[in-house]
Amino acid sequence: MVTIPKKILLSLVVSGTLLSPTLMAQDEMIKSIMELRSDVESLYTQIDDNKEAYRSQMKSYALQISDNEAQINRQETALKLTQQSIEKTEKKLETLGSATVDLKPVVTDALDALEKEIKAGIPFKVEERVAGLHQIKDDLKNGNISQEKALALTWASYDDTLRLTKEIGQFKQEITLDGKETMAKIAKVGSVMMFFATPDDRVGYVKQEGKTYSYVVAADNTERDQIIDLFDALQKQIRTGYFTLPNALLLRGAN
Repeated sequence: MVTIPKKILLSLVVSGTLLSPTLMAQDEMIKSIMELRSDVESLYTQIDDNKEAYRSQMKSYALQISDNEAQINRQETALKLTQQSIEKTEKKLETLGSATVDLKPVVTDALDALEKEIKAGIPFKVEERVAGLHQIKDDLKNGNISQEKALALTWASYDDTLRLTKEIGQFKQEITLDGKETMAKIAKVGSVMMFFATPDDRVGYVKQEGKTYSYVVAADNTERDQIIDLFDALQKQIRTGYFTLPNALLLRGAN
């Protein structure tokens, strides 16, 4: 058995006690260095990823710019071609306009015939529609529009009159009721029926007597309810379905 002197044993104990904090500090420092190195590597990785994302984004922007420039060039080319086509068409119209026959008598006769039809048809915005025809005549007479333009407007007026014969809707216009002019809501069913409703809660329909039309106030409660239901439906944009209406059929339409 080896006996260690007390002085040596005490010296070893003291040395171990002094070395332990140093070793611990070195260990902590190593751990910190490793963590810092890991953070630095992570930051480098993020930088590389950001660079790659930036390159991809810039490449995408460059492609978008190129595509937009190509579209602009195509639009500019199309615009130039359209402008050239318009200029050619205008020159053709000028040439044809100088060589064409006089269309004024044709346009005037067509407008007169249409005015006659409007006045003979259902009393729907008659003054307004006739005024539009007179405007075409005056503009043509005064040289405000060309003969071709007047012909196109006349054709549009005929087309509008044809459309009214099929149109179902709610409108507003002045009507003559009991000898007085009053603003009323109008429910027009093509050119075969026309109903009205006044602000003082009178409702009724247009009645035809030969070549004249008159406004008749509905006295029967059933007829009143039927007309009110029609106005309610049209107010709700309901234009198709089954409706029971008073016998207000007009035999002579605007067509």
